Amino acid sequence: MHIYRNITDTKLTDVSGLTPRLEGLGYNGLLMTELKHDPFLPLAVAATTTKTISLATGIAISFLRSPMAVANIAWDLSEASSGRFTLGLGTQIRAHNEKRFSVPWSPPAPRMREYIQALKAIWRCWKYGDKLAFEGDHYRFTLMTPEFVPESSGIPLPPVTLAAVGPVMIKTAAEVADGIRLHGFCTARYFEETIMPKINIGLKVAGKTRKNFEISGGGFIATGPNDQAVDKAIETVRYRVGFYGSTPAYWPVLETHGYGDLGRKLNALTKSGEWGQLAEQIPDDLLQLFCAIGRYDEIAKNIQERFGNMTDVISTGLNEDFPPDLIQDIQKIERSFVGFNTD
Repeated sequence: MHIYRNITDTKLTDVSGLTPRLEGLGYNGLLMTELKHDPFLPLAVAATTTKTISLATGIAISFLRSPMAVANIAWDLSEASSGRFTLGLGTQIRAHNEKRFSVPWSPPAPRMREYIQALKAIWRCWKYGDKLAFEGDHYRFTLMTPEFVPESSGIPLPPVTLAAVGPVMIKTAAEVADGIRLHGFCTARYFEETIMPKINIGLKVAGKTRKNFEISGGGFIATGPNDQAVDKAIETVRYRVGFYGSTPAYWPVLETHGYGDLGRKLNALTKSGEWGQLAEQIPDDLLQLFCAIGRYDEIAKNIQERFGNMTDVISTGLNEDFPPDLIQDIQKIERSFVGFNTD
């Protein structure tokens, strides 16, 4: 199993000093999520200050950017890192698209399918000289003159992974992307009953194999050097479960375990501004379905039990460092993914 260090809250001025140290600790990759900061800029710095560690957005929000703009920056990051960059995309929910980014909303899965297909058409044009002739219902790219084609070193095209929660987006990811980024709001049962069957259908439709399709995420990790630190991490996760559980898009996970009414209660609390009451609504038995829990000296076993049959890649919490021996123990866990086959 691979483990990525989440650098989402790292200041841009601190990236050049931090990333070589993280590479030295043995992490497989660095993960940047689009929250407070741009997801690409820190990875651009990391691409020029590291040599072997993988780099990934997990995720960058898709619809607020043109596929052409994203194709360009992903290409540059891949070239700068000698092929170490993975483009992780996600749609975000309707409210954020319309009210935070002021971009139009439409059914996300069909649009996301075209988005990824457009990216790959643009990259094939740049690398192989294919005529750019992508025309879909949402995107149209038919113009590419030589002066706009970036240099190519001949490395493989960047892999694209897609964040997915619902069945339609899960199947879309398996068909058109190179991997899936599971939300932390996921349980082993939801994965077995809903996610993996849809992945298998999508892979079969696309003629792809599981060994070339990467699955990352799918739960939370609450750990620390001692019991007090673990208890603190547990409460952080408890709030996250309450926060995500308040969003209707994530209710199918709760409904799988008979907690559909809880989702509606959490949603009502957010609408009345009672954010501080979310965590206390999450009982321990529900929390444990979402989370691997334990001290550093015991968490690797719990990660294997919670994630081992489903996930190829896990990541730390925001700016959380794991000891080198724990990183090595996690890396000993077997995974199904062998490597991307983007070309």
